Amino acid sequence: MTRKNHSLWALEVLTAILFLLFLIPFYMVFVNSAKGPFEVTSAPLRLPDHWGNIWKNIVAIWTSPNIRYPQSFVSSLVITVSSLILLNVLSAQAAWVLVRTKTRSSSTIFMIFVAAMIIPFQIVMFPLLEWFRKVYELTGIHLLRAYAGILLAYVGFGMSQSIFLFHGFIKSIPLELEEAAIIDGCTKPQVFYRVIFPILKPIHATVLVLNGIWIWNDFLLPLLVLGKGNRIQTIPLAVANFAGAFVKQWDLIMTAILMAMIPIVIFFIFAQRFIIRGMVAGSIK
Repeated sequence: MTRKNHSLWALEVLTAILFLLFLIPFYMVFVNSAKGPFEVTSAPLRLPDHWGNIWKNIVAIWTSPNIRYPQSFVSSLVITVSSLILLNVLSAQAAWVLVRTKTRSSSTIFMIFVAAMIIPFQIVMFPLLEWFRKVYELTGIHLLRAYAGILLAYVGFGMSQSIFLFHGFIKSIPLELEEAAIIDGCTKPQVFYRVIFPILKPIHATVLVLNGIWIWNDFLLPLLVLGKGNRIQTIPLAVANFAGAFVKQWDLIMTAILMAMIPIVIFFIFAQRFIIRGMVAGSIK
């Protein structure tokens, strides 16, 4: 074998090892969801004796008054879908204006959005809560423990990366398409929604996948904005509350984690092929 073949073989072996390592948490969650509480603690890596236990545990989680899974699922779905719609529409609009406006101020605004991507959330989380409280004192608008606050936070924190992705893609779209639409009588909004917006389909998918996984799995931001014990709670919050209240029921805790993973894993499996396609489309279009 040549040196190149040896390198490829070693890389494939390393990839397989890393793949197996990444599968270990999924394996432990899945197999322990089908066990009883004593099986989980005594033999966490062993296959379950009765796979039918997983359905019993799912029913227990679904009907549990402590985790309130149906309500938490609806809240997570509303927050995730609403945030993704706002992020995609607003980010695409902002990126289009920044690309087509050839001024120094537009370049500066874009660089500010890019710079915001590197600011850690931990730096701004307490000022964010204080600002939400000030808004309530001045206007009476509830942003804490409400859908409006969590949606505003997700849109604000997700705009930077989304605008960056849309900006790179829109630069590759020929300006002549927009000029032809204007000659045909389209207004600026019509040019965007009838010509540009449909062309952005690949990058829309990328933004949906990246932000969807983040928003669905996020724990810290909902914890700060929604708090514990609120009627509005996401699935990660519900699972955390359940784990804290029933520390010894590891079989139900694992089942709750599995039920939280399934929707976003299905979404990722169907949409992951668009991530690379959308991120590189602007450079090869």
